[in-house]
Amino acid sequence: MKVTNGHNISVHYVGTFTDGTEFDNSHVRGETVSFKVGSGQMLPGFSNAVMGMTVGETKNFTLTPDEAYGPRNESAFKSVPRDAFSPDFEFEIGATIQGNGPSGQFLAKIQDVQDTQVVLDMNHPLAGQDLSFEVKVVSLED
Repeated sequence: MKVTNGHNISVHYVGTFTDGTEFDNSHVRGETVSFKVGSGQMLPGFSNAVMGMTVGETKNFTLTPDEAYGPRNESAFKSVPRDAFSPDFEFEIGATIQGNGPSGQFLAKIQDVQDTQVVLDMNHPLAGQDLSFEVKVVSLED
């Protein structure tokens, strides 16, 4: 049986940047990722790429930013008061932080540290990136 919209599938995958650097690996976590194809649970490009695969099949594909987390939005930078961080927080430009805001939890990258303000890049950490995947379908159910 081939994967089509509406099937529940489990996959193992390795995600890498185009330079080969690994950013995610379900094997390392020791568990597959399960989702309903076409339901919006996975990136649109990922869901589309597994269409037509069969159990046991492995496929390699690369998603453009439009198929993954979107392009980088240069207006997605936010300046926040430095005192919003704990007094002992060690600021490192380029470090990813997790915080809580009015819309809930978020991830951001520290872009700049000034005397009274910290500039955060609120883009998804993988926005603007081409993402390559090696995916193996482990199970498939109607």
